[in-house]
Amino acid sequence: MQVLKEDIRSRILEVARHQFGQEGYSKTSMREIAGLAGIGVGNIYNYFTNKDELFCEVVRPVLYALEAMLQEHHGIRGEDIMMMRSEKYLKSCIDEYVSLIEKHRERMEILLFRAQGSSLEHFRESYTDRSTEVVKAWFVSMQQKHPEINTAVSDFIIHLHTVWMFTMFEELLMHSVPRQEMESILHDYILFEIQGWRAIIKI
Repeated sequence: MQVLKEDIRSRILEVARHQFGQEGYSKTSMREIAGLAGIGVGNIYNYFTNKDELFCEVVRPVLYALEAMLQEHHGIRGEDIMMMRSEKYLKSCIDEYVSLIEKHRERMEILLFRAQGSSLEHFRESYTDRSTEVVKAWFVSMQQKHPEINTAVSDFIIHLHTVWMFTMFEELLMHSVPRQEMESILHDYILFEIQGWRAIIKI
């Protein structure tokens, strides 16, 4: 059995990230990636079964980051809803979004703008649907913990919350907003959201 070398795998991923970023999933071929990585086209399949698997591996860091964000805020161990009252919560949300974009900017662009034809083509929609279910379950647990709050929020309002988040990410990426300006925009956006949720939930 051929020993798979980690440096070759890393090179394939680096080339694939660049090509997917430039050309998108549908216009990038495994032959092209193999050639640019300096390996035979047959050899690339020793590392990745197909182009879709390679694409998913390229964007995996941002997939993990988005999943971690969802679980941290609304998962089974999600933050207490009363945290929305604190300045610390506002700052942590801003820092989280800025960090997500700065750390994963290129992969986010690939995932959100260049995934047509891949199994992640509809990632935004599937994440939004799952996020809606996770937030609904979180509201149930928070209502049990804080009976005085109002959690009679429609599924569609929860759905829109995630749609707006992705729209914000896309706009910040498309306009290449610099960090300082991004922090200011995110401050206003998240403050707007928090105040809106607080008015609905009555906290």
